[in-house]
Amino acid sequence: MFQVDKNYTRVWEFYIVGFPGLTSEYFHLVAWFFFFLYVTTIVGNLLLIIVFALEHSLQKPMYIIMVSVALSDIGFTTVALPKLIARYWWNDGSLGFHTCLFQEHMIHYFGSLNSLILLTMALDRYVAISSLSLLRYSVVMTKQNMTGMILFCWVVAHIFPGISTINFTMMPFCGPNKIVHAFCDTMSLTPLVCGDPSQQFSSAYAAAMFILYVPLAFIIFSYICIIISILRMASGQGRMKTFSTCATQGCIISIYYIPHFFVYSTPYFPNLTMTPDKRIATTLFYSLFPPLINPFIYCLRTNEIKNIFRRWIQKQQAYKTRPNCCCHHVTLTRDP
Repeated sequence: MFQVDKNYTRVWEFYIVGFPGLTSEYFHLVAWFFFFLYVTTIVGNLLLIIVFALEHSLQKPMYIIMVSVALSDIGFTTVALPKLIARYWWNDGSLGFHTCLFQEHMIHYFGSLNSLILLTMALDRYVAISSLSLLRYSVVMTKQNMTGMILFCWVVAHIFPGISTINFTMMPFCGPNKIVHAFCDTMSLTPLVCGDPSQQFSSAYAAAMFILYVPLAFIIFSYICIIISILRMASGQGRMKTFSTCATQGCIISIYYIPHFFVYSTPYFPNLTMTPDKRIATTLFYSLFPPLINPFIYCLRTNEIKNIFRRWIQKQQAYKTRPNCCCHHVTLTRDP
């Protein structure tokens, strides 16, 4: 419970500090870096969505998952980066109380959504490659069923962040308002609460661990089963093709989970300490690197998408090199 004076002055505005050890001479350089990161992430993921929308051959369960990841990545970077860019470009780090809570909710929402989508991705590969379910894949994983599962993920992902956000609306903020982080989230808002927020923090931490590691447990289990199924395949060419498909999704899952595991494990290693700048940099890495690199992984490791881009380029080259048709007008004159 919170023991505070009934006449306390409530904080109605927060200020994003960003990297506390960064000097002002590097502010514009950092702003340009995050701006470039933001534009590259948005363009890469939008390109993937456009390819999916234009090519009917890609409208399959696996690519529905990829587009969902792209939409989630666009949402996260749009919530997280613009205010951080403004902080270092125009020294505008102020956020209203409810705006900060909205950002906190959406940051954790897209994190939960990514975890659930990766769970769905692992389930899709498990059903596709499992020797018992291979013949039933086209029946079980239809486009309609996959769309329903993805929509379910988009809705359910609001539950745990919503509980945390509601708790914050009932907590008293009466003291400091500087957020030593790149954006508003549970870890950065909790130290600013007046009183003892340990119970609420423990609940939020438990919810975060549940939404992060329960899907991870199934993902590990499913990929162990997938590897066993691949090794049992008689055809070497079939093994390589199946492994290549799974390796694409395995790269995406690893990029998302390994940095999370590193950050959340550091408190349990007494000799491993992180300064605020290192903690913020690590958090930004595991939050922003996957959205940046995912479209390139899809394009480099998915043959269908590579073939589509190759076909588009060939069409453009053929159009540019096509000779122009010159129509010669012949004037007929009558002899006198």
